[in-house]
Formats: sequence, C-alpha cells, structure tokens
Amino acid sequence: MNYFSKIVAAYNKTSLILRILIGIVIGALFGILIPSQLWLGVLGDLFVGALKAVAPVLVFALVAASLAKGGTKLDRRFRTVLFLYIISTLLASFVAVAASFLFPQTITLARETAANSAPTGIGEVLKNLLINAVSNPIDSLVRANYIGILVWASLFGLAIKSFVSENTKQCMTDVAEAISKIVRWIINLAPFGIFGLVFMTVATNGIGIFKNYGSLLALLVGSMLFMVFVVSPLIVAINLRCNPYPLVWRCVKNSGITAFFTRSSAANIPVNMELCEKLGLDKEMYSVSIPLGATINMDGAAITIAVMTLAAAHTLGISVDIPTAIFLCLMATLGACGASGVAGGSLLLIPMACSLFGISNDISMQVVGVGFIIGVVQDSIETALNSSCDVLFTATAEYKSWLRQGKPLPEFLKK
Repeated sequence: MNYFSKIVAAYNKTSLILRILIGIVIGALFGILIPSQLWLGVLGDLFVGALKAVAPVLVFALVAASLAKGGTKLDRRFRTVLFLYIISTLLASFVAVAASFLFPQTITLARETAANSAPTGIGEVLKNLLINAVSNPIDSLVRANYIGILVWASLFGLAIKSFVSENTKQCMTDVAEAISKIVRWIINLAPFGIFGLVFMTVATNGIGIFKNYGSLLALLVGSMLFMVFVVSPLIVAINLRCNPYPLVWRCVKNSGITAFFTRSSAANIPVNMELCEKLGLDKEMYSVSIPLGATINMDGAAITIAVMTLAAAHTLGISVDIPTAIFLCLMATLGACGASGVAGGSLLLIPMACSLFGISNDISMQVVGVGFIIGVVQDSIETALNSSCDVLFTATAEYKSWLRQGKPLPEFLKK
C-alpha cells in the first residue's frame, strides 16, 4: 500500500502537460503496435464522457453562484470581452476567405451524403438559438444545451441575489466549489483519457486517411494557426499595449492542448476556469465569460464554414465576387455563434453557407461528409483555437480594466 501511495504521489507531482505528452506517445505506439485491442479506447470514452457529464452542471452552478453573490462587476469588462469574442470570430472568417482566395481548394465529393439534418439559413439558426434559450432548464442540462443553461442560470442567480439570504448564497458558492473539485479530480486523470483517445484515432484511422484531403486540411489548419499566433495576439497587443505572446502561449499550453484532445469547448470549460484562477482573474467575471465563450466565441467554426463552403464553390466552378465573399464572412460569423445549438457543430452549418451560392443540399451534405473525414485533425485544432481564445480574451478584458485603474499588468506580461 505504501508503494502504491508513492506512485500516486509521484504521479501528482509530475507536470500535467508532461503526463499528457507521455499519454500521447504511448497511445500512438499502442495504436500502431496493437491496433486490434480496441478496448483500450474505453479510457478515452470514459474521460470525455465524464467531462461532458459534469460540465453542464458546473456551468449552471458557477454562473448562478457568481450572479447571486456578486454580479455587479460585469460592467465594462464584460462588454469588452463580448466585443472581443465577436470581432475575433468575424476576423477569423475574413482570414479563411482570404486564404481560400489565395489557395483555392477543390473536393472530390463522396458518393454518399451525410444523414444528419442541418439548418438551411440564417433564419433557422436564429430560431434554433431562441428556442434553445427558453428550453426547459432540466432538459438543457441533460442535452448540454449551453444557451439554455446560461439563460436559466443567469435568471436563477439574479433571482437569488434579490430575494435570498446570504447563507443561501454562500451555500450555492460552496456547491459550485464542490463541483469544481470533482472536475479537478477528472482533469488529473486526463493522461489516461488522452491515451485512449490517441490510441483509438491511430488504431482505427491510421495516418493514410488524410492523403486525399491533405491540401484542404492544410488550409484549414494554417488559417486556424494564423489566428492563434498572429491575429489574436494582435488583438491583445492593441488592447494591452504589451508583448502578447507570454499570455498567448500560456493559453495554448494550458487550455489549447487539452481542448485538442477532448474536442469539446464545453468539456474544456473546467480547464479554462482553473487557468483563469491561475492568471489572477476575477471569478465573478470569468465564471460567466468562459461559459459564454464556449457558446459564442467560435473562431475555428467560422474558418471551417468559410473554407469548406468556398471549396465547394470552387469545385463546382462557381465564381465568387468580393461582395458575396464579404456576405459569406458575416454569415459564417453569425452561424458560428449559433453552432453550439446545432448537433454536429460547425460542419452542419456548411449547407447553410452553401445556400448563398445556390449549391444544393445534396451536394453540400457531401461536403459535410468530407468534413467528417478530416475532422480528426480539423475539429481538434478548431476546438483548441476556440477554447484557448476564451481565456485569452477574458484575460485581455480583465487586464485592460487593470490598466484603466492604474494597476500594473502581471509580471509575466512585462517580459
């Protein structure tokens, strides 16, 4: 028993990032050497399933507790982070369209179409958004409908703030802390879960799955990396007037890496909350802005929608003029903000954007099928971009308020 305790202690003392990297390497090796042992993939399913199960409850508890106990500080900072979320998503769509014009892509369309249903226009996206906002709160928790969760948690928190005693408010805070503790336990086991995820990816797909779509995948990934390391840092630099890369790197390292493997912004919310705490941010602020970011801050989704839609247009020989391209950017931005309310994420919003060019649903759903093929990498990078920028822009809004108050920036940003 003493030997086992030493192993656990050594495990906990080792950096989480190092443990994750070890899990990646071992998972890849096992996927190559013993691909038939698919039962090993259960570890990945358990890890992602546990995060997805606890994330909706955590979001509801944190947002409600934050608004119940405080809520008055979500003023200028909150408006700033909301603006940063929207403007970055719009800029991401412009980057994607510009890249598609510079490096036009074509697709070998599959014979079979995807079976999933998808929204056919902006009106349907907005309708889904409004319906999800007033969805039954219990049903929202069960289906992980984060729009509904945010709305009901906000109303619940504000109601408690107005009419309930301080003891009850403290009880809600304690419940939120208890759920956060459970999440930290799950995150501590991330290396085992990531081992299972990497093993299943390598064992079932290998590396040859991307040969036919390597150029398209490179454009998607390149556009997303451009947002991570060029556009987003520029936004931070303009707001904070300092070197943004220390903050960018911390967000990528501590949020982006785990988001890459979980492939879910919602499941990565607990990781982002912990990172915000380490960055010294106000909990009343980030307990609302981080869940909101997982819902509407979708730079990667905007890039996917724009690139895949223009690839379909180029494949069919459709000429795309500048005004239409600009309108596509706006459509991709609005569609990306509503992606969380659509099963299947950003890929199922491609037919909506394709309708702008008169591309039939039959063909556009084949493009969705191509998206699922390359989704092993595309969706991982997309989620890493979305989730890391949630923390990046929350921190930017917070630190900007520090500057307005004459408070110095953290030491790591002065290097």
